[in-house]
Amino acid sequence: MRIAYLDCFSGISGDMFLGALLDSGVPAQIFERTVAALDIGASLQVSRVDRSGIAATKVDVLVRGEKELPREVYWEQHTHRHDHAPAQVGHEPARHEHQHHGPEKHAHDSGASLSLSEIKQVIARTSLSDTAKTTATAIFDALGMAEAKVHNADINTIHFHEVGAVDAMVDIVCAAVGAEAVGADEWVCSPLNVGGGIVQCAHGTFPVPAPATVELLQGAPVYSSGLALELVTPTGAAITKTLVKRFASFPEMIIEKTGYGAGTRDLPGHANVLRLTFGEPQPGRSAKVIEETITVLEASLDDLNPQVFGYVLDQLLEQGALEVFGMPVQMKKNRPGMLLTVLCRPQDSARLSQVIFAETTTLGIRKREERREILARQWTTVATRWGNVRMKVAGLNGAITNYAPEYEDCRRIARAHRVPLKAVMQEATRLYLTGNESSERIKTHQG
Repeated sequence: MRIAYLDCFSGISGDMFLGALLDSGVPAQIFERTVAALDIGASLQVSRVDRSGIAATKVDVLVRGEKELPREVYWEQHTHRHDHAPAQVGHEPARHEHQHHGPEKHAHDSGASLSLSEIKQVIARTSLSDTAKTTATAIFDALGMAEAKVHNADINTIHFHEVGAVDAMVDIVCAAVGAEAVGADEWVCSPLNVGGGIVQCAHGTFPVPAPATVELLQGAPVYSSGLALELVTPTGAAITKTLVKRFASFPEMIIEKTGYGAGTRDLPGHANVLRLTFGEPQPGRSAKVIEETITVLEASLDDLNPQVFGYVLDQLLEQGALEVFGMPVQMKKNRPGMLLTVLCRPQDSARLSQVIFAETTTLGIRKREERREILARQWTTVATRWGNVRMKVAGLNGAITNYAPEYEDCRRIARAHRVPLKAVMQEATRLYLTGNESSERIKTHQG
């Protein structure tokens, strides 16, 4: 099981995340191919810098060959020009990106904008993997949902200023591709230093953290070290929200490698970097029961087409739900219905509620917070005759208690090789048992 740990003592932004990925060993060619696949007139500039004594990798996005102007200068020059222009409600995420560590930059003002659906179409047209596309789309959805709520707007009306959208697309899509490339089984994050003060935006002067950032960080532990700077940007918050499954102090692991991604500003006495550390759990350590808070969403449905119900379950899982299930219930006036139950991370509840309202006929959703205990688990891979299958292994107090082949891997292999799904699952389990040194203990615990 490979753990990726984000140490956000100086916050996080899109460019810092890319820098940390490169510094930890992700080849620059992967990002270069990604930017080329987007074909949106952007390029990357990668450099090595020093941030209060720490060597780090700095990534800048060039739009049409130029770095963008500092955000304060941009808005000072363009405030009067846009007094009568239509409001671009949703371009805040991109405009926050570089202010975190140096003023955000904008080189051009074409007056054009891109809607969220147009950005998704650009991503969909690329030759990137389905996993990277799904992750990038989820990050943009998180941004759009946050902006829509903050500005009381429909998500379909959210637009990103053309130049800002290019910058955001590069950061987000490269982040998705880089996250896939490192192959981490779990992303863990420290509490986030959000900074403080105020920031100048398209809509005026906003407090730090910006409203969209606060919305995105619901359920995450945050603090301010007192620096009057925007340390967590909406793009950084959206990346964290999408990738990170839990927040904790530095996890117990054997460190494999570490990378540092630099912010733009070199702050005296403060290392303005994001640290990304990879490692494996320490062998022989007793597995622990993990406690976490989850949100439970429930809706009773008695007038929904059964064909739609299955589609809703798929949509909720794709949008990040931890578990989704339905149970038959008898409702008022003796009508048969279904109880839809969704388990999710607290920070995902607003987005998933929107999916339920949009895709079902319910007029209300019940919501509650619950604590749950889960067994520590890890992934291992077995090589079947048809291809590799991941095995999920869970344990308690050093003893393996559960194991199972990953369904999606088995389904993919079964379809590709036209073999029964149960045959693939049985073969993966057999290989795991015969190849695992603890097979006798596993058999005992499995009865």
